[in-house]
Amino acid sequence: MALSPHKLKLYALSSKFVFSTTTHSHSHFHSDASTLHIVDTLISIFTKHPDPNNNTPELNHFAPILTPHLVESVLTRFRSWKLAHSFFHWASNQHHHGYHHTCYTYNAMASIFSRSHQPTPLRALAKHITQSTHPCSFTPGALGFFIRCLGSVGLVQEANHLFDEMRMKGLCVPNDYCYNCLLEAISKSSGSVGLMEMRLEEMKGFGWEVGKFTLTPVMQIYCNARRFDRALSVFNVMQEKGWVDERVYSMLALSFTKWGGVDKAFELVERMEGHGMRLNEKTFCVLIHGFVKETRVDKALQLFDKMCQAGFVPDVSLFDVLIGGLCRNKDTHKALSLLSEMKGFGVAPDVGILTKLISCLSDKNMIAKLLEENLAEEEDQTVVLIYNAILTGYVGDGLIDEACQLLQMMIQSKSGGDAHLDGFFKVKRLVFPNATSFSIVIDGLLKNGQLDLALSLFNDMKRFVGKSDVLIYNNLIHGLCNYNRLEESRELLREMKESGIEPTHFTYNSIYGCMCKTKDVLGAINMLKEMRGCGHEPWIKHSTLLVKELCDQGRAVEAIDFLDNMVQQDFLPDIVSYSAAIGGLMKIQEVDQALKLFRDLCSRGHCPDVVAFNILMRGLCKASRFTEAENLLDEIAGRGLSPSVVTYNVLIDSWCKNGSIDKAMALFSRMSGEDSKPNVITYTTLVDGLCRAERPDDAVLVWNVMERKGCSPNRIAYMALIYGLCKCCRPTSALCYLRKMEQKEMKADSFIYVALLSAFMSDLNLISAFEIFKEMVDSGYLPESHDKNYSILMDAVVKFSKDQRTSSGIQALMVEGKFPMHVCELLGVKD
Repeated sequence: MALSPHKLKLYALSSKFVFSTTTHSHSHFHSDASTLHIVDTLISIFTKHPDPNNNTPELNHFAPILTPHLVESVLTRFRSWKLAHSFFHWASNQHHHGYHHTCYTYNAMASIFSRSHQPTPLRALAKHITQSTHPCSFTPGALGFFIRCLGSVGLVQEANHLFDEMRMKGLCVPNDYCYNCLLEAISKSSGSVGLMEMRLEEMKGFGWEVGKFTLTPVMQIYCNARRFDRALSVFNVMQEKGWVDERVYSMLALSFTKWGGVDKAFELVERMEGHGMRLNEKTFCVLIHGFVKETRVDKALQLFDKMCQAGFVPDVSLFDVLIGGLCRNKDTHKALSLLSEMKGFGVAPDVGILTKLISCLSDKNMIAKLLEENLAEEEDQTVVLIYNAILTGYVGDGLIDEACQLLQMMIQSKSGGDAHLDGFFKVKRLVFPNATSFSIVIDGLLKNGQLDLALSLFNDMKRFVGKSDVLIYNNLIHGLCNYNRLEESRELLREMKESGIEPTHFTYNSIYGCMCKTKDVLGAINMLKEMRGCGHEPWIKHSTLLVKELCDQGRAVEAIDFLDNMVQQDFLPDIVSYSAAIGGLMKIQEVDQALKLFRDLCSRGHCPDVVAFNILMRGLCKASRFTEAENLLDEIAGRGLSPSVVTYNVLIDSWCKNGSIDKAMALFSRMSGEDSKPNVITYTTLVDGLCRAERPDDAVLVWNVMERKGCSPNRIAYMALIYGLCKCCRPTSALCYLRKMEQKEMKADSFIYVALLSAFMSDLNLISAFEIFKEMVDSGYLPESHDKNYSILMDAVVKFSKDQRTSSGIQALMVEGKFPMHVCELLGVKD
């Protein structure tokens, strides 16, 4: 109700005495009815017109009577921090009437911002204190209070800055209380050890006493920063001086728990009890949660007992976390025991606790007992959640048949019949399943590969429950696509849209991936158009798969067209897809088209990787365009890329096969100089190339370098060296490497034995040749008549049978029946 001008004038006159800050206490002020009416009127005005620039005639009457006490009283009566802020701002602008804020009005506003968790306006208020045209002085107590408000909303740097500004501008002389409040503000943040230590030393330097309220935040800061040793050191000092209280013990215990030191935290709790102290309820709960999180349910239960002995009644959330921990530990006996204790406290288990228990119970009888004791009073909505937990347990344990059976029984419960219920569920209260029930079992069937049964259950779900959700549709579509059942998946997509369910990127990409896998190019392109319309991106792995599949079948041109279509739909294929297309063009000997595609990519801003260069180089080398391939090596470096070992191997292999072995060796030296470590393929290629160039000694040198560098030769490398030495008429050396190979339990192919046999025969070393021949017979390596090496073998057999040094050996092998029929016929032996 608005005041009349006459009454306002009377209030203005009387306020000269009533609001004098020097002669009247707050209690006297609040006892004056007229003053309270003024407070109520100002609150009413600002509630209706909260504009801080409000200069209505009604407010102008109040400006001359403003005092800090009046402003403070009005501020504390506002229920909204915004209204309080608006009034404070209006009052700040009344300095032409002689009004100025004091430390008490600033603190009243700071307290409001702090309680309302409003850091931004509180930060501005702190800045206003020192930058105002009429700065006011603060008592140490008032400054400490304001700093604590800043700290409570995390404005630590602002608190620190205000502390320095007030001192430098002479607006306050900080004492030990101010320093303690600043340290408390610093303790609200982590990573501020340096700032705290600086302030602590500064405080000592001014001669202020370091007491309990100084070291408590100091210890908190060390705890926040995980400075375990320093926190304990402060704790010990406080203990020696008798300053340790419940808060200090609790602080350290909570920190120990965060560090994983559950045993030490529990020891602190026991030490508290020894000193006649105890934790408060909140700390008990936080520690129990922390102990369970650290998988120390044993200590959590001990602390729980202490909490109960202290007279605190635990709530359902505390039982939930303890029973959950016991269930994760598979300690069902203790979990059930705690459930009984819970009921003794008169706390009813909720669905979360019951589902946790059911999920860890494997005994049907125990589940039955749990259901009997807890389902009777529950609503159907809660009961179905519990049965869903049983279904989840069945599916998780791989008991898909049991899950399906239970779901069918739940469905039958709608009609009230129980003809098909098994003995376990007959006496239990069954409820009709919800969508989640179906989803659990359908998901289990899909994971078990029972797609058709999942689809059948999905149809039941639509009939009984109604509209499905996007997750079930996605799972079914994904399952159908895994089995290339594309039409059915597209039908489900249509059904989703008709049902008003928006398909997700996963829905589209499942179908798109199936099209790519089955090389349905036209379908994939149409799906890209649809995805573009819905704002979904195709997964690159599917696009790359389609390109590779087409290229493997020699359909590289189709692959290029597909990539062009992607670009037309504003989808940018990655370099892996383009690399696959380039490789496909090389495969069908379209080298120039591959080069053009590569150059087009570079001109469009694509950045080819080393793999793309390698594919192009391999194709050029295969087409005997070695100069162009070699130029690409320089281009790789020019683009800031590092050639891979595959890059070097492609060129080395090509030059070795082309007879340019010196170029290959030069590139090998360059490779080592660039810190690109050659691999076993590099060494094997060089060994083979050097032997082809009839430089067996150099081949052996490269072999020795390989072993010296710690690159272990594999089976292919050994065979390359042995074969090469044989071709260079070094069968004795080759045989030594064969024996080394055998010592490493590597088995050579039959052509290696033929090469050794042929080399020894050429060297006229018939005895060694015959030994190799016997190994071939014993190993079953004799070539068949259609084998290209058959003539070499037959020539050797004829020579062995005619030479007196080996003829008896041939006869012995024949008597033992180790020669196949065609060899016997060659030697004129009949059955």
